[in-house]
Amino acid sequence: MPADRLHLVRHGEVHNPRRVLYGRLPGFGLSVDGRRMARQSADYVHGLERPVSALVVSPLQRTRESAAPFVELFGIEPFIDDRVIEPTNVFEGRRMKQALANPLNWRHLSRPAVPSWGEPYDNIVARMTAAMADAWERVDGGDVVVVSHQLPIWVTHLALSHQPTRHDPRKRRCALSSVTSFERRDGADGSARWVEVAYAEPAATAGAVDVGAV
Repeated sequence: MPADRLHLVRHGEVHNPRRVLYGRLPGFGLSVDGRRMARQSADYVHGLERPVSALVVSPLQRTRESAAPFVELFGIEPFIDDRVIEPTNVFEGRRMKQALANPLNWRHLSRPAVPSWGEPYDNIVARMTAAMADAWERVDGGDVVVVSHQLPIWVTHLALSHQPTRHDPRKRRCALSSVTSFERRDGADGSARWVEVAYAEPAATAGAVDVGAV
């Protein structure tokens, strides 16, 4: 038997006093509030009273730290999977308002549907869904938790709900420490497909700094 449900969990607030786009840069761990948020998301999943059989985590510091409460509550070791990592971005390490005010950077904005400033959305969806499928089949029942990042979770949601992956980053429904849950079901043609079954924002995020996501 494969898994029963898969939860895509975003990391908590990152300590980012310079308000830069942190991307894959090292040294960006959770803030004090971010650790609280991560615990609240883990408490939420624990409160569902569903067994969790596997924990898949992006290799970046903020996701590893966000996975720690799940390790504690469910007693499982994380599996580090590079496929659920944050995408690349040419503006990494910069403050976005300043970067966009420089005409030399406008060439990176030429094709927003790709997008031209970073990893193509189709690539992100392909690696995310491959990681999800592998995690789903790896366990014998129970749920799987995948701790990842805002953009990978959001474009995966869009693709699996048959919406265009091109979007306005300011309008993503993927709050800090949010939980987006899927099940894999048989379609009318007999093929398996992902179905989103729940979205929750269990963490208190009022006043949180959330400017560094890709």
